[in-house]
Amino acid sequence: MNFQQLRIIRETVKCNYNLTDVGNALFTSQSGVSKHIKDLEDELGIELFLRKGKRLLGLTDPGKELLTIVERMLIDTKNIKLLAEQFSQSDKGQLTVATTHTQARYVLPQIVSSFKKEFPKVHLALHQGSPKEISELLLNGEADLAIATESLSQIPELVSFPFYSWHHTVIFPKGHPLEKIKNLNIEDLAEYPVITYHEGFTGRKLIDETFSNANITPDIVMSALDADVIKTYVELGLGIGIGIIASMAYQKERDTQLRILKSDHLFATNTTRIALRRGHYLRGFTYKFIELCSANLTELEIKAALKPVEQAEL
Repeated sequence: MNFQQLRIIRETVKCNYNLTDVGNALFTSQSGVSKHIKDLEDELGIELFLRKGKRLLGLTDPGKELLTIVERMLIDTKNIKLLAEQFSQSDKGQLTVATTHTQARYVLPQIVSSFKKEFPKVHLALHQGSPKEISELLLNGEADLAIATESLSQIPELVSFPFYSWHHTVIFPKGHPLEKIKNLNIEDLAEYPVITYHEGFTGRKLIDETFSNANITPDIVMSALDADVIKTYVELGLGIGIGIIASMAYQKERDTQLRILKSDHLFATNTTRIALRRGHYLRGFTYKFIELCSANLTELEIKAALKPVEQAEL
């Protein structure tokens, strides 16, 4: 048994059992991949994959259990390298943060600036994507931490911490009829076309629930992945439409053609979370980045939360 065989097992599942793709991902041939799999099965005396002829269709029951062990072993192998780097060059390395456009654009700039001043030799990589893509990057070991509002708290392999809470706010162009409204209610919004986030992004579920609870079907004429696009089209004044965006995405000094109405009372509270993968070794500068996000999240608290359940019980 060797690490290349273990990598092939994991990569085969990631590549949906296409051995050509596995070979390309690991810079080897399809025949080499097949031989490694066969050699490992012969050594273990069990079949790891379901087959139809020469095609792999999925994992057998022992294959599924082995995959769990393989994932853990490969994570620990990476952890050993990270541990060595932490003690040999504590101020160098790479920190990869997976997050959404909203967080990267409106929340993280000051944090990133402070981090880079303290760790100028650390390469900070920001990967932006959907909540689903963000969680997959973290689960696959391609990111050190993730920041998003949706999905992160629902995945057992991840540990997540509250970062901050926020509400949605209503925006509209100057001269819009809503400028005359003093006490906004949900019925007022229903009178106008709405531009807001795409399903699954930036608290869209809570927006839908607000209208649903009032038995109102809003006229959502356009949806987008980020607030900048929403603001751009609201500024155009298309059909006297309004926008619903995350409150932190409105910047008075920049969004001079837009107006907002206080609407915290209409929409439920959203909580953006910071997530880490269980078992993943964190460099010292990763803890510092998290602490810059939230001073309450100290290294000791994070390590305690990341402990396996059995250790925490002890």
